[in-house]
Amino acid sequence: MIRLLLAMAVLVPAVSAAAHPMLADFDYGWPVQRYPLTSQREAMEMAYLDIRPPGANGRTVVLLHGKNFCAGSWEGTIRRLVAAGYRVVAPDQIGFCKSSKPARYQYGLHTLAANTAALVASLGVEKPVVVGHSMGGMLAMRYALQYPEAVSKLVLVNPIGLEDWRAMGVPNATVDSLYEGERKTTRASIKAYQQATYYAGEWRPEYDRWVDMLASMYLGPEGEVVAWHQALTADMVFNQPVIHELERVAVPTVLMVGEKDNTAIGKNRADKVLAARLGNYPLLAREAARRIPGARLIVYPDYGHSPQIQAPNAFHTDLLDALR
Repeated sequence: MIRLLLAMAVLVPAVSAAAHPMLADFDYGWPVQRYPLTSQREAMEMAYLDIRPPGANGRTVVLLHGKNFCAGSWEGTIRRLVAAGYRVVAPDQIGFCKSSKPARYQYGLHTLAANTAALVASLGVEKPVVVGHSMGGMLAMRYALQYPEAVSKLVLVNPIGLEDWRAMGVPNATVDSLYEGERKTTRASIKAYQQATYYAGEWRPEYDRWVDMLASMYLGPEGEVVAWHQALTADMVFNQPVIHELERVAVPTVLMVGEKDNTAIGKNRADKVLAARLGNYPLLAREAARRIPGARLIVYPDYGHSPQIQAPNAFHTDLLDALR
């Protein structure tokens, strides 16, 4: 039965998204469900995947996406986890992808963590493994700090927020200026950034699916809505680093890091000398592993920001081993 589920998932066509701010026509490969919630006096809906394997092992993994990613971006990881018997819950955070994009919202990692905790509780899930990638790694750490008794294990995949860019001298930017920058986003700029940062300079045809997914939201008739929320969340990420609280992480933690990553929010605003120091993931990963009590570090010297996509076999073998 598990092999059948995997085959069905693989056969889902890689259809490019139509231009739509809520990814209405982009297929995640599994049924998308919606969790209604009220946050900051606004009624909204959180889209999520909840995949339950027929041969369940009794454990649940919650997958938290990055800033330029969605719940559907985890498709390869979902397949491997489900095949191994894990129930998987993968939400789109408020402001992202298929979830609500409220007209007024004060973004905070603590707020996104609270939204996620409410979703997890509504599903009857207790003490899941929380896996976060990129911005989702920042969120996963905040989640573990905020709800330490509700997390069985923390897995951080190339998390950002392992350095305090503002404290290092990167100039801040207003949300208005961030928005103007987001409005200049094109498919070509998305691909160029992903190639350089996510995949260490390489490119494969299957990566185009994730370019199309992101570009669709920006380039549709309501692209300004997406650009606005991307600006708001960029401000959140820049101003809410978790680097100062690593020693307080009190759950078993595994870091999985592609060392050719060079992600650093605001690097384009820094002078050349400072920019060259930012996003040094070989150094950042080892320092984070040293500071998080009992953390285990797994590194991928030849891969970039998204090892789960660039090196799926090696990554998922290591992930399943870490979970066992």
